[in-house]
Amino acid sequence: MTVPPGRQRLRKEGARSQLTLDRMTLTYLWTGFFLVGFAAALVQWLAFGDATVFKRMVDGTFESAKVGVMDIALPLAGVMTLWLGILNVGEKAGAIAFVSKLIAPFFSRIFPQVPKDHPATGHMVMNFSANFLGLDNAATPFGLKAMESLQSINPKPDEASDAQIMFMVLHASGLTLIPLSIMAQRAVLGARDPADIFIPCMIATFVATVVGLVAVAIRQRINLFDRVIVAWLGGLTALIAGMVWYLSQYLSKEQITQVSQLVSNLLLLSIIVAFLIGGLRRKINVYEAFIEGAKGGIQTSLTIIPYLVGMLVAISVLRHSGVLEFIVRGFTWFFTALGLNTDFTPALPTALMKPVSGSGARAMMIDAMKTYGVDSFVGRLACIFQGSADTTFYIVALYFGSVKIAKIRYAIGYGLLAEFSGVVAAVAIAYLFFH
Repeated sequence: MTVPPGRQRLRKEGARSQLTLDRMTLTYLWTGFFLVGFAAALVQWLAFGDATVFKRMVDGTFESAKVGVMDIALPLAGVMTLWLGILNVGEKAGAIAFVSKLIAPFFSRIFPQVPKDHPATGHMVMNFSANFLGLDNAATPFGLKAMESLQSINPKPDEASDAQIMFMVLHASGLTLIPLSIMAQRAVLGARDPADIFIPCMIATFVATVVGLVAVAIRQRINLFDRVIVAWLGGLTALIAGMVWYLSQYLSKEQITQVSQLVSNLLLLSIIVAFLIGGLRRKINVYEAFIEGAKGGIQTSLTIIPYLVGMLVAISVLRHSGVLEFIVRGFTWFFTALGLNTDFTPALPTALMKPVSGSGARAMMIDAMKTYGVDSFVGRLACIFQGSADTTFYIVALYFGSVKIAKIRYAIGYGLLAEFSGVVAAVAIAYLFFH
């Protein structure tokens, strides 16, 4: 059927407009953080007489720039060097290909653009596994390698592919079985039962992951009723439920923490040993393979520095301007007007900060525990918020920035949807368990 010239022109104009919007999304977000933060600071000064707000904001920009380079990028360079070297050994040993074949039936459904037996599948599996076990330092190199592999089959290098968006949203949902860092922080602050947020965190992050997966699948027209998808999601749900039930029924909280630490680190070291043994069996030069892969670690870390610093500085401006406090007051007024319980609102800064800064959210979580009590409802809810999802804006800046993608399409919106569902689930679960 011939399309009328007028309609063709409208389609072309619409396509150009969409591309422009995609390209400008990060620009709007980044500048919006500065503009909103500055406006909030003016209100703080003129309306409330806080003359120090501008100094806090400026000091925060310098501190964030320093943190982005010295505390994140440079340490990441060492971690990246190690794990990219290990990954290269795993690739040459055939371990990545083996994992890819194992998970291929499921991944071929939710990542239909990724060719069968492509290395990206194995890299994504390693990333998800590391997140699942709460191994943040190990997850990042796997994730960056996965994004690089997906970029190699991206027909539009400056635009995020469907596969990259699905990967990013699943990563942003932050599926974590063992929230070790949160339990450790609770222990440091003197919690009677540091692991009592274990099950609530597990449920909240699982809800976020499923919502993110389903939402992106619908957008990408993936058949969610495919028997393979149903089997994998059903099996994973049963596995997680079974593990949670066993740990909660047969082990004490202290034993849960000990077992979690043992299993997580044992599995991580087992992966390294398996890669090395596989390399030796294939008679490859394991050490040279490690060095070959490790050389890319520093380069990758240098590539992400501008993206990382830019986003962290903008987030700092927003955080020190007092915008989050304004928002919390607004939420409290809104829910009070609806006649609902507002005991949860003091914990909202952690949830609001989580999409933009993991370290910022962690600081909010610690502040909530110190202010209201480590075993208070607010303190526990802040911990569940921290464990319910990952940092969407940080992940977008880090992962897409590492492969120089400018057009992120709908990645942020669906990542935030996953995070929002995790927040709603966290509130409901906290009231069920602790209120």
